[in-house]
Amino acid sequence: MKKSLLLIGMTAAFLAACGNSEDASTNKETNEEKKTEEVAKKEVAPAEQTITYLGQSYTLPAEVNNIIAASLEAMEDAAILGVKPLGAVTTAGELPAYLAADLEGATSIGEKTEPNYETILSLKPDVILGSSKYKEEVATQLNKIGTMIPVSHISTNWEDNLRLMGTLSGKTAEADKIIADYKADAEEAKATLSASLQDKEVFVIRVRQGSMFVYPADVYLNPVIYSDLGLKVPELIEKTAAQEEISLETLADVNPDIIFLQFEKSENSDTPAALDDLLKNPIFQSIDAAKNDQIFVNAVDPMAQGGTAWSKVNFLRAAVENLSK
Repeated sequence: MKKSLLLIGMTAAFLAACGNSEDASTNKETNEEKKTEEVAKKEVAPAEQTITYLGQSYTLPAEVNNIIAASLEAMEDAAILGVKPLGAVTTAGELPAYLAADLEGATSIGEKTEPNYETILSLKPDVILGSSKYKEEVATQLNKIGTMIPVSHISTNWEDNLRLMGTLSGKTAEADKIIADYKADAEEAKATLSASLQDKEVFVIRVRQGSMFVYPADVYLNPVIYSDLGLKVPELIEKTAAQEEISLETLADVNPDIIFLQFEKSENSDTPAALDDLLKNPIFQSIDAAKNDQIFVNAVDPMAQGGTAWSKVNFLRAAVENLSK
């Protein structure tokens, strides 16, 4: 009897030991499998991503942190979205006054037409947001440093531009809201102003190097006036294919009812008195817009590029305020 009990006890102990051994082995195998899976996940995590902008594909790091805003268009998109680029273009070493507060802390990477390649390289950019206005040699040099995306200066691409910045910065929802809010505000303004302005001719004129320039209906600030507010496109603007100089005599002939006049000092460095001279000119004063006090100078900051969300939002607000008077 004692031998039987002893045998049973030894058997139970043996089975328990085997069970513990099997459990330990199973746990070890499970832990090893988990480690293997974790390593595998790390190994397959993409190091790059491909984004598409205006029909072109660009390869970027999976995480974009160091954004270089190498154009005013990109800087305006960054400002309205609350994005802080690592570097930005400056004028005489300073950020443009109208964007300075929003982009505070950005390193100067040179002038908008002459970026400093060494400075950009030292910032180790994940992406460089340039401009479609770049000369070929500038674009080539920047692409040697890293992926350079030429942000469009064409006003009708403003939504794509803003969504590009939203994608890069993780603010796609914010970008979509800005676009939706702008369209709603424009529709409301259009309904309010269309009746009183349907027969009026409205011009946006930019003074550069002492001369007056007009633009096609879909360029600069014009889309806000003609597309978003639905005002009629003057015949002269319909015939304008690109930035085109206009003489005082021609302006007097077309005799606009309302003029939004943009004058930036840095664009008129050789003719600093051009604005005052224009406003005092007898021919200019003979225009209906001048006689009826419908000349609005720098309704939006004269550095504003026109074809961006920042420009459109701010110009729409200013246009509605002035046109409602």
